[in-house]
Amino acid sequence: MGLIRHAHRVTCGLDLPTPLTVTEETPNQNADDNPTQEATLWRDDGWTARVIKNIDDDGWAVEMTLDGEAEPALTGPWTMGRDKKNPKPLDANAFHTLVKTASEVLMRHEQHKHAMLHKSVTVSAREMRVTVNLDIQADEDDPSALLTAFDEGGEQLAQVRVAPNYVLSRSNAEKWVEGGFKAPRQG
Repeated sequence: MGLIRHAHRVTCGLDLPTPLTVTEETPNQNADDNPTQEATLWRDDGWTARVIKNIDDDGWAVEMTLDGEAEPALTGPWTMGRDKKNPKPLDANAFHTLVKTASEVLMRHEQHKHAMLHKSVTVSAREMRVTVNLDIQADEDDPSALLTAFDEGGEQLAQVRVAPNYVLSRSNAEKWVEGGFKAPRQG
């Protein structure tokens, strides 16, 4: 069992107790087991909130970083404390609001990324309704894309490889279907 010590420190102009510190490693101990709840640093639920000096002005900012990520998912302005000099201390409500906001930012980013890589149009051609999907594989070394056609029942009618910069439009989809699903000319 590790040795535990108590201390006091001055942070943000407030005299706050230092969180319990384990001075020697205990078995199976990791950051997820011990949330950190300090005035300018909170770690819990897979997230870290850190209050930092705002480099753009005299104020403060807070950055939210998902565990395992090198860059913050969210950085935004942070409130000044009562002394108008130091940052307002983090608290449970603020931390949970920041986690929710950062999670929403990541979700919107993933939705945008998905929308950029996966497009779909439905056209009437060859006397049927056909859904044409363009799925881009954004590989740095070998980017590619697949153009796939489905009938109204979801049965795959055709699939061809196209350039990752292929533009899926209603007109291009109709031409592809009417042309018998031959691979579109590249270029």
